[in-house]
Amino acid sequence: MGQGKYTAHIAVVASAVGLSLAVWGAAALMDNEAAAKMGGAPASQGPAGKPGQPAQVRPQKVPESIAHAAEAGGSAVNITIDDGPDPRWTPQMLDILKENGVKAVFCMVGPMAKDHPDLVKRVVAEGHKLCDHTVSHDTTMDKKSVAYQKQQIFEAKKMIEDAAGGATVEYYRAPGGAFTPDSRRLAAAAGMRPLGWNVDTKDFEQPGTASIVNTVKNELSNGPTILFHDGGGDRAQTVAALRQVLPWLKESGHTFSFPVRTTP
Repeated sequence: MGQGKYTAHIAVVASAVGLSLAVWGAAALMDNEAAAKMGGAPASQGPAGKPGQPAQVRPQKVPESIAHAAEAGGSAVNITIDDGPDPRWTPQMLDILKENGVKAVFCMVGPMAKDHPDLVKRVVAEGHKLCDHTVSHDTTMDKKSVAYQKQQIFEAKKMIEDAAGGATVEYYRAPGGAFTPDSRRLAAAAGMRPLGWNVDTKDFEQPGTASIVNTVKNELSNGPTILFHDGGGDRAQTVAALRQVLPWLKESGHTFSFPVRTTP
């Protein structure tokens, strides 16, 4: 091949390679822009930025402060239900919530979720949200080591996620409100907003259906987040109270929401 023909041949090859690289670069940029819009890592990078590894979505950053307010604001209230899921009481509460068109946050104890994955999946499928309520429901967690708190929070989170088929656990509620700065920090770093309450129905003490209903009516001025239980004992009174409370809340002009996650 003569010098002139050789030079022309190289130019053609370089042009083709340049075009291919440009097309590849544009495609990669489109993939990365699409991934960014969905909140994920670039499609060509894994968790360590290595080509060819699947993208992972990092937990949404949430504040460490304890949430009480409703996302919707105004007259909205948050229904939160703790200590389950329980095969006897949780299905009844889910039925009542569905009948009234209400969504709730279910604060689950890790082993209960592990033992009843069908209920966890139903909770998610029906549009409710998940909350980590630790492994052992230890109300003295605030007096335990940071390592113990971490184990209680993260092992429960994994149990709930596994039972749910990978659904996100969006909140963390310390048993008995035994939060610490460390537990709040750990939860928030994992994308779980610490969750408090404003109205404690005391239904776990089984005070009677009327007492549970009256507590909601009398204490709702304290704030929008109401605490019920579907586990930890006989919850027949709670089921009956929930059947009365939800229609009363609607008739009183209240709407239903989820607790805030990303705002103070």
